[in-house]
Amino acid sequence: MGQSPLVTRSELRKRKEEQARLAEEQSKAAERAYEKREKEISNVYRKELKKHKPVTKSRSSERVKQKERSSFLNKAIIVVLLLLIIVMLAVFFI
Repeated sequence: MGQSPLVTRSELRKRKEEQARLAEEQSKAAERAYEKREKEISNVYRKELKKHKPVTKSRSSERVKQKERSSFLNKAIIVVLLLLIIVMLAVFFI
């Protein structure tokens, strides 16, 4: 009679499944460690950005905005004065 195999097919399948499961667990653990490290790094940089906010304003841009605002307000004052004069003329002469 023939000899029985040293390792059966079912035993090979079990070993293969076990190796696949272990490899998946290791990859998940490595992924979790990587995500945790990435989160720590991003927190550090987020704190740095909060400390040193980038400059978005400049003197020249602020001066231009102020000039535009000033001209608009001057125009509005002139319009209001004209309307007041019209109302006063209407009250006195009508």
